[in-house]
Amino acid sequence: MTSEIINANDIKYMNPVFGNFSFDNHEQIVFCNDEETGLKAIIGIHNTTLGPALGGTRMWLYNNEADALNDVLRLSRGMTYKSAITGLNLGGGKAVIIGDAKTQKTDALMRRFGEFVHSLNGKYITSEDVGMETRDMDIVKEVTPHVTGISEKKGGAGNPSPITAYGVYMGMKAAAKYKFGSANLEGKKIWVQGIGHVGETIVDLVTKEGAKVIINDINKDALERVSKKYKATIHHDLNTYGLDIDIYSPCALGATINDKTINILKAKVIAGAANNQLQDEIKHGKLLKERGIAYAPDFLINAGGIINVYAELVGYGKEEIKRKTENIYNTTLEIFNLSDAKNITTHRAAFDIAQNRIDAKKN
Repeated sequence: MTSEIINANDIKYMNPVFGNFSFDNHEQIVFCNDEETGLKAIIGIHNTTLGPALGGTRMWLYNNEADALNDVLRLSRGMTYKSAITGLNLGGGKAVIIGDAKTQKTDALMRRFGEFVHSLNGKYITSEDVGMETRDMDIVKEVTPHVTGISEKKGGAGNPSPITAYGVYMGMKAAAKYKFGSANLEGKKIWVQGIGHVGETIVDLVTKEGAKVIINDINKDALERVSKKYKATIHHDLNTYGLDIDIYSPCALGATINDKTINILKAKVIAGAANNQLQDEIKHGKLLKERGIAYAPDFLINAGGIINVYAELVGYGKEEIKRKTENIYNTTLEIFNLSDAKNITTHRAAFDIAQNRIDAKKN
């Protein structure tokens, strides 16, 4: 038998963490593994200049570990700028658990995840995201105080989804005001892509205002239920970017604004709850501006959720939560005006405001 020494230089190898395209000088990345519960998770801490990193935990059955890492890097970075532009004294962090939330999530797994969160001594504070419920945060609370989004009966602010949706609604109305001259959504054709907790609430809000709503989702049962409840039109083809609509509201996963979709998109406004909607922030942000499509930056208008859970840390009540969330309308208009004045994309305008606040704290 012979053995051969393989030179690392001969192996085609991409630096998977520090060389990752989505790595943005993250402060810390924690890989969590527990054989007994089956937990495989990644916690990304992007920046803690303004305060501890707060961001939800997402449970998703990723195609591979590289996709999971890329997601947590992008999401945690987004949380930094979300908190900064909203004026909260928080940094940016996020966590992902690799697995099917419907079949693989257990109380034991959530407790073990909570123990990993606790080991970071408050540098990262978790909350709920895709695949998570308020009950899951209550379980995490059993092993660590570094969790928000817990139930009201346990002293928390409850499910952040309704206030997240309300913030998106405020941002959508501001975008409509900018593009159409009126914030009134009556008669507007709005496509809501993804009808989870947040998406469904957006459907409710815009329907009450008289909008004509089109919905789609991979969950057929949810589609039928929401369609019946709100008289929304179902469009079963998930790739419906060429629909004749006024407003596109992406409320599922990110990167739906990309090379394939941007040139066929007929919407005049984009305002949704999904994180990281632009696959390439610079390229696709510029293309939207060139096409005259009013894009309300996602990390601004979906900030209602973090406003809601931040209340658990500082102690303000529901009236203040609503007031801060309603202010998303004013900030969104400010972003559109700044974009026009400086001839930059709305994403760039929002990013600059957030980055300036971070830089001021450093100095």
